[in-house]
Amino acid sequence: MAVPVSDRETLQPLARRVAEIAGLPVQQRKRDLWLGVNRLRRVRPPFHVQALDWNIWEELIPQASLTCSDPFCRGQEFELRKRIYAFEEFGDDRVEDGVIGCPIAIAGDSWATCFGVGRKVERTQDASGAYAFVPLIVEERDLEKIQTAPVLTVDWADTERRFQQLCELYAGILPVEKCGRSFFWFYPMDQFIVWRGIEQTFVDLIERPAWIHACLERITQGYLRTIEQMESLGVLSPSNGNTMLGSGGYGWTDELPQAGFDGTHVRLGDLWARAATQIFTDGISPAMHEEFAVRYEKRLLERFGLSCYGCCEPLDAKMDIVRTIGNLRRVSMSPWVNLERASAAVGRGYVYTHKPNPSIVSMEHWHPDLARSQLREAFEKTRGNVVEVNLQDLHTVRHEPRRLTEWSRIARELAEEYA
Repeated sequence: MAVPVSDRETLQPLARRVAEIAGLPVQQRKRDLWLGVNRLRRVRPPFHVQALDWNIWEELIPQASLTCSDPFCRGQEFELRKRIYAFEEFGDDRVEDGVIGCPIAIAGDSWATCFGVGRKVERTQDASGAYAFVPLIVEERDLEKIQTAPVLTVDWADTERRFQQLCELYAGILPVEKCGRSFFWFYPMDQFIVWRGIEQTFVDLIERPAWIHACLERITQGYLRTIEQMESLGVLSPSNGNTMLGSGGYGWTDELPQAGFDGTHVRLGDLWARAATQIFTDGISPAMHEEFAVRYEKRLLERFGLSCYGCCEPLDAKMDIVRTIGNLRRVSMSPWVNLERASAAVGRGYVYTHKPNPSIVSMEHWHPDLARSQLREAFEKTRGNVVEVNLQDLHTVRHEPRRLTEWSRIARELAEEYA
């Protein structure tokens, strides 16, 4: 496909700016910071603004501000502008490596669809508003709907076509690399609840535990067969570099790939993976959390080289079951945990991902002094940890992008103070 001349004239200066950023000495210092953290060294706490949701970017880089006309080029423009914006405005510790990724075309690997059940939702008219999942597993016999042997296919021709298109577009400016899956996130119980419903599932935990276990086993088998296919199909990519590890941090490490790597065929054991059961709140006991979550998640995570656990669940009183995961390296938990208890429970054996309450940048009015005091309190209480800060779940800054810029400046000042 020929790229419109006007779109090329838009993209190439942006690409040159990304290349310039990638060549700065600060990028190596950031790599070294993540390498130290993932080695469990107490270094200057890295921080990251994890802006993933479309609605936050609509405030930072509105779609109406893009100039490319071709849909493919428009997507490239958006991604390049995001990378430049993150460097110039966030100034956080993400590494800009200058690489343009060309995803391998894999069909059947989405956790949302590979089990054959799908999802049904009821939404409001507000595109960013709340929505509800409609239960699809209603009767006990419906567990048979959960496929345990998903089939993956790879379209190498389409992958090569897009790869050549990107190489031609960025020739002499940025390198292009084919990239497969380099990180996995598993959530058996959270997946099941989407199909069954929250309240009914919590009742089932008490009234139908054997049936719940049968459902979780089917989901676990589906996960295992999917990742095994990916390994055999050769569609995995190393995650020891600029791989974002979900709810916190990056994958820079000298501990992966594992011994025996032939330099070509990436194995599951050469990757990072994460598991979480965010729906299990304080009302779910550690024993029940272990029985219906960790027991299955361990079987998945231990196929990998290094693992992470948790996202937004309160794990400050559950670390005894979490630390039974043999290759665990990173722990993330709810912003509303008892921070002192969480810090003591995590100790120095794992990276502790501190996640500030994202409402600090979303309230009606911006309060930088409050942001500073909250971060200072967190740094004080995690002095004994290998800690990172991840500002995530961002949906609005009330159309005041400077809030994230100022929050990042505060985070860097305090991180250097507590190095």
